[in-house]
Amino acid sequence: MPVYEYVCLSCRNQFTTVLSITDHDKLKIECPKCKSKKVEQRLSAFFAKTAKKS
Repeated sequence: MPVYEYVCLSCRNQFTTVLSITDHDKLKIECPKCKSKKVEQRLSAFFAKTAKKS
């Protein structure tokens, strides 16, 4: 499952959460520190691990 990074616009807390793609589209994310729903998703790097074929 993907890991999403967010920053709270109210308290500036940065946090990550693991969500399925469908949950990410449906849920309204809230800050775990102040419970505000004014959060902004941050861009982050990702990596993909694939099977090595020989």
